[in-house]
Amino acid sequence: MANMLDSEAGTELFKHYETEYQLVQADLVQKLDQITELTGEPRKAALSTAERALEEAGELLDQMNMEKQNVPSSSRTAINKRLRDYRSDVDKHRRKLQTLATDRSALFGGRYTDNPGSSGGDRHFEQRQQLLSGTDRLDRSTQRLKASQALAAETEAIGASTLADLHRQREVIEHTTTILYESEGYVDRSVKTLKGMARRMATNRIITIAIITVLVLLIIAVIVSKFR
Repeated sequence: MANMLDSEAGTELFKHYETEYQLVQADLVQKLDQITELTGEPRKAALSTAERALEEAGELLDQMNMEKQNVPSSSRTAINKRLRDYRSDVDKHRRKLQTLATDRSALFGGRYTDNPGSSGGDRHFEQRQQLLSGTDRLDRSTQRLKASQALAAETEAIGASTLADLHRQREVIEHTTTILYESEGYVDRSVKTLKGMARRMATNRIITIAIITVLVLLIIAVIVSKFR
C-alpha cells in the first residue's frame, strides 16, 4: 500500500514540475525573441530576466530528474526521452542567451566603449539585477515548496482515508468471522440435538416392538390355554 501511494504521489509531482517547466520554457523562448529587438538598459533587464527563467528551467529539470525515481518503471523510458529533449532545449537556449549577452554594441547602445573605466554604472546595474534575480529565485523556490507541501498534504489525506477504509473493512471481516463462529456453534448444537432425537426414536422403537411382542405372546398363550 505504501509503495502504491508513493508511486501515485511521485507521478502527480512529476506532472506538476513538467507543466511548470513547459510554462517557463515558453516564457523563456518569448523573452529570447524579444531581446534581439532591444538595446541598452531594456536589453540588460531582458537578459537578466531570461537568465532567471533559464535557471528556473534548469532547477525544474533537476526536480523532475529526482522525481522520476517515484514514477512506475513502465513509464520511465518515455520520461527519460522527454528529459533528454528538455535538457537539449535548455542547452540550446543557454547558448543563444550567451550569444545575445556578448553583443556589447547592442547591450550598451550608443554608450558602448572599450574603456573599462566607464563601466562603473554598468557594474552597479548588474549587481542590482543579480540581487533581484536572487530574490526572484527565492520566491519561485518558496512557491514550489508550498506546492510540494500542498501535494504532500493531499497525499497524506488520501493515505489516511485509505487506512480508515481498510480499518472499516477489517471490522466488517472480524464481525463476519464472529458470526461464522456463532453459526458453527449453532450447527454443532443442532447436530447434537438431532443425534439425541435419533437415539430416543430408536429407543422408543425398540420399546414399542418389545411391547407388541409381549402382547402377541400373551394372546397366543390365552388362545392355547382355551383349547386345552
